[in-house]
Amino acid sequence: MASKKSYRVSNWSSYNRSLIERGSLTIWFNETAIEKWNAIDKTGKRGRPGTYSDIAIETALSLRAIFKLPLRATQGLVGSMITLMNLPLKNPDYSTLCRRQLSLEVQLPRTHSGQSLHVVVDATGLKIFGEGEWKVR
Repeated sequence: MASKKSYRVSNWSSYNRSLIERGSLTIWFNETAIEKWNAIDKTGKRGRPGTYSDIAIETALSLRAIFKLPLRATQGLVGSMITLMNLPLKNPDYSTLCRRQLSLEVQLPRTHSGQSLHVVVDATGLKIFGEGEWKVR
């Protein structure tokens, strides 16, 4: 069996910087997405109207899919993001996410390993872009 080829690192500062950037996370919330976070429209069904818009649920479920989190951990992640950004939003709880994920479909683009991602939340929902893509659209 052939042994694995080892590489010598000659530029340690560049190598260390690349390792640090692997853990970098950029999340953007658009002002219109913040305004549309709470449900305004009536569903036309009986019962109490929904509290959260589809944008809020899709954002949470997309983050869940990206980080492969259970629903309770997703609730914690979204809640901590809202708190850290000082946003005046309510956090959807895990039972709401579970119930609403049955009616919503979350589509994520495929990425190659080593590419950095930008997570943007705007009025149309959560978008995930590769390096430099968000500047083009």
